[in-house]
Amino acid sequence: MLPLLQGFAMGASLIIAIGAQNAFVLSQGVRREHHLVVALVCSLCDAALIVLGVCGMGALVSSHPTLVKTTTWAGAAFLFAYGLRAFWSAFQGGSLKAQAAAPQSLYKVLALTLALTLLNPHVYLDTVLLLGSISGRYASADRLFFGLGAVIASFAWFFSLAAGGRLLAPLFTKAVTWRVLEGAVGLTMWLVAVSLVC
Repeated sequence: MLPLLQGFAMGASLIIAIGAQNAFVLSQGVRREHHLVVALVCSLCDAALIVLGVCGMGALVSSHPTLVKTTTWAGAAFLFAYGLRAFWSAFQGGSLKAQAAAPQSLYKVLALTLALTLLNPHVYLDTVLLLGSISGRYASADRLFFGLGAVIASFAWFFSLAAGGRLLAPLFTKAVTWRVLEGAVGLTMWLVAVSLVC
């Protein structure tokens, strides 16, 4: 159960970080324009990359003790830097402006969703490399539960964003909401980084 919860927390802390993909999913939810399909595509892409990381990178790392230590420290350093970036983003603030626009075709929305998801290098760092490397610290069965927790976090986040877009929209027009969210993400990243090396 613990690896599942750790995978969920780790996956959530990486996915929730504000970026172009999350802003797009949220704005689609606000407009109610193919929002559930967008959430499904984002979740399935994440799930495939997490499985690839946990089964491939995780297995590779766990079979080499020196690699476990190296990737653990590298992962902690990456999380620290990522957390610092989140704190900087919180300091700068931001807001979501849901602009009124003509409805787009499902094909166009899907193409944009895939581009925002798969052309972002961070998605590979987060899922395949970082989650895969961290999962290498677990035994085989626990590694699968860790990956499952991260996949659940992805589905929960994207569908919450899409379905709750209209409810969340007024909050995310205020800079303070972005600051609180990014600050929470940064703190989570740093706590996970400390837990990796302690």
